[in-house]
Amino acid sequence: MDTVSDNSGFAGRSVVVTGGTGALGAAVLDALLRAGANCHVPYRSKLAIQNSPHRDDERVTFVELGDLANEDAIIRYYESLPSLWASIHLAGAFVAAPIEQSNTALLKGQLDANLVSAFVCSRAAAAVFRRQGGGGRIVNVAARQALEHRLGSGSVAYTVSKAGVAALTTALGAELAKEGILVNAVAPSIMDTPDNRTGQPRADFRAWPKVEEVAATILFLASPENAVTSGAVIPVYGGA
Repeated sequence: MDTVSDNSGFAGRSVVVTGGTGALGAAVLDALLRAGANCHVPYRSKLAIQNSPHRDDERVTFVELGDLANEDAIIRYYESLPSLWASIHLAGAFVAAPIEQSNTALLKGQLDANLVSAFVCSRAAAAVFRRQGGGGRIVNVAARQALEHRLGSGSVAYTVSKAGVAALTTALGAELAKEGILVNAVAPSIMDTPDNRTGQPRADFRAWPKVEEVAATILFLASPENAVTSGAVIPVYGGA
């Protein structure tokens, strides 16, 4: 790992990262660890961390939590943390299905994975921040479709769930800003990951934002350096 830096004020601070076992999650953890943070990663099952490059890092605490939309489990998890500076919500799921192949079960699954998980984690984090006396950062992940709804053609359930994440971020940001709790989100286009390259082998990968680039934006929004931005949903499209 690179030498720890405290340029962004993360040294010794605790940060929750849901979805920390994915490609973007690994990039976010890399950036946080370089900045000196202590990271807490709730995950669904042991299978999720088998390939994580951080599974043996002493500054990353993995906890098997199962369903991240389970409010009771999430509240207990956040209450068990020794302290908390930021909560970063990367966990989610994508299903592409035209409307005739969609149903309420698919919609519920997309809402739980993307919106409900972000909602319950944001709520639990806000409660911890308030008990600590205020201040803190929440960062969600929406999607380009959340801002440009027409791009959601063929994946309506996913688009609805991510549009909800964008609305959650804006409304909660307005509600909590006066307490020094800043809530923001990034809205990526398709990112340059091995899985996405496999799924779209003819695409121009150079136009896709790199996970490290998206992670850098997330890190700023979660950092003490961000003193004024709240309620924003920031496009991170690269050249896509």
